[in-house]
Amino acid sequence: MSEYIVSARKYRPDSFETLIGQDTIARTLSNSIRRGQLAHAYLFCGPRGVGKTTTARIFAKMINCANPGPDMEPCGQCESCVSFQEGRSYCIHELDAASNNSVEDIKTLMEQVQVPPQVGKYSVYIIDEVHMLSQAAFNAFLKTLEEPPAHAIFILATTEKHKILPTILSRCQTYDFNRISIPDMVRNLRAIAGKEDIKIYDESLHVIASKADGAMRDALTIFDQTVAFCGTDVKYEDVIRNLNVLDYEYSFKLVDDFLAGNYAGAFLTFDEILSKGFNALHFVGSLSSHLRNLVVAKTGGLEPLLELPESLKKRYQEQASRCSHQFLYDALGITTSCETGYKSAINPRLHIEFNLMRLSYLIAKPAGGPVVSSPVAGNTLSSAKNKADAPERVSPAPAASVVAPAAGNSIPSAKNKADATGMLSPAAAPSEATPRRRAAKSGSALSMSSIMEEKPQEEQAADQVQATSAPVPADETVIAKWKELAGDYSAKPRLANMLLNGNIQLSEADGVKIVEFFVTNEAQKLWVEEKMLRELEGRLRELSAYPRINVTVSVTPVVEEEKKAYMPEEKARDLMDKNPDVREFVAQLGLDTK
Repeated sequence: MSEYIVSARKYRPDSFETLIGQDTIARTLSNSIRRGQLAHAYLFCGPRGVGKTTTARIFAKMINCANPGPDMEPCGQCESCVSFQEGRSYCIHELDAASNNSVEDIKTLMEQVQVPPQVGKYSVYIIDEVHMLSQAAFNAFLKTLEEPPAHAIFILATTEKHKILPTILSRCQTYDFNRISIPDMVRNLRAIAGKEDIKIYDESLHVIASKADGAMRDALTIFDQTVAFCGTDVKYEDVIRNLNVLDYEYSFKLVDDFLAGNYAGAFLTFDEILSKGFNALHFVGSLSSHLRNLVVAKTGGLEPLLELPESLKKRYQEQASRCSHQFLYDALGITTSCETGYKSAINPRLHIEFNLMRLSYLIAKPAGGPVVSSPVAGNTLSSAKNKADAPERVSPAPAASVVAPAAGNSIPSAKNKADATGMLSPAAAPSEATPRRRAAKSGSALSMSSIMEEKPQEEQAADQVQATSAPVPADETVIAKWKELAGDYSAKPRLANMLLNGNIQLSEADGVKIVEFFVTNEAQKLWVEEKMLRELEGRLRELSAYPRINVTVSVTPVVEEEKKAYMPEEKARDLMDKNPDVREFVAQLGLDTK
């Protein structure tokens, strides 16, 4: 049986042409060799497995080649090239600074530097993991690094540039290596699979490349592991099982359940994922990444950000076409907050399941009656026969309106189900909404505010119908509902006290009731606007049965109190300021007021 060589060593680049993902660095080094402008010290820094040591070896091989090609590529036939390929070159010296980090090791290296090369023009010293050198070793290395012999060139490689002394950095030409992009890794893995007669599809290669996190060496190691498990016919199902990667299918199915309001299906999918041993937090992160990909697929001009095979890109575009921007925005808000609160949750599973239910009710379901179409194209909501399965919240008022999409949204009542075409954002004038939609269709840039305020013409008509049918509530009614709203947050004492003790000011403009809520400082104002404003506004509309209520937050102005005089000196000065006769009397007698 022939000796097995891992792919990371077998297919290691041996020229700048075969170097992957570092074209700028390869071009710079080639030009410096061609022009004879070689520095005496180089620093290669960057993440693991991106080609730092490989580039150093190629560079050392090229500068000692006796017959370089027209593109300054090594000939591979001269004594220097042959000795390098056979691993017996005396011109290239590699030192592992992790295990040779003392002053004595550096002194030994300095003595070796004085010996000229036997073959070739330069002696190249590659010091890997140079950040592991001790402080004393760095200081001992400084003088030689600054003024080495003419035949000596130092190449330092490290993954942690910040740990190297500034005095070392100032003596080196620094080259920052980038992470290898997923398309470059997929292209290289596909070529290697062809050379090894291994049948593998792009979906599997993208999983391997994503798992490698920008390191080509890691990608080749994972590739070898996958081939050892699957053999010469590598299937996608075997790859994700071997690498313990969450299948894309779960995320696609979950989003379909959210669009259909099927929280039961989402619960079962989550349980299946847990039964296969996946970490629950990893599941939430995977769902957030899926929603991010849907946003990218839905927005024109962002195709390069979707680093996926063509088959998956088509699936993302198809599912994204059935999702509204508002749904994706709210869903991402829920998943990211779920990740944030996971570690502090007493019952992590319940925490995630509750957020799955919130995601399932981002598109509201009717309390009963015929199916109401959602704002998502091609998607329908569950009919009245499912109302027993869904923990719905029905507005207590008989003329309840549809509220803005936020966590804890209410469900439109039966009276308005014929008018509602989906969840309505806060009322906006039709003249403003139409240009936004026209700009979105023309492919222009979308801002988050335009996405959130975007509203179809049917929803604008529904807003106008509700605004004319529902009477404007009196100020006393709004104040009473505000106190009732504060009582609903008894589980959050600080928020409840803020709502009860804070002053509110009411005004009305064009049939819109404006509730200005005053807090004590800017920090409270910022927190309410970012975390609670939309929810408060939606709950107040629900309680008052009037959809055109807007809530704003302001800071209570600070009233400067009149300074009072307490000390005898202050009282005397205050008396003289108020009575000119007293001031003149004190001046005439020369009295001391202190």
